[in-house]
Amino acid sequence: MPISPDDFDPLATVIDWLDMCRAGEINALLALYDDRATIDCDCESVSLAGRSAIAAYWRAKLETRVIPAFTLDDITLDGEGVRVDYRSDEGKPVWMCFRFNEAGKIRHTSCGPIGCSKSAA
Repeated sequence: MPISPDDFDPLATVIDWLDMCRAGEINALLALYDDRATIDCDCESVSLAGRSAIAAYWRAKLETRVIPAFTLDDITLDGEGVRVDYRSDEGKPVWMCFRFNEAGKIRHTSCGPIGCSKSAA
């Protein structure tokens, strides 16, 4: 059942995503994603689809994260979702664009190093 736009706050979902990444809570993090979600990562030149691929991707990053990882630098609504600038698992500045399905789950993310101008579709 779709959620009402009044019940969904995409900014809060992204803040929750950052909190779960900082805490290393892989199961809670995966619960934010649609089962058919996709990731396009320009940082590592990879594209992923589905829960198991996304789980493997994030599990490795959460297990090796450094202290400044997942620190928020900036967050904005961009018309189709949310763009966040933050520190990667390695503490490097990156951007990520989040797109959501009608149920409020993450359906797609794209990311890249700060300075890369590509944006999500």
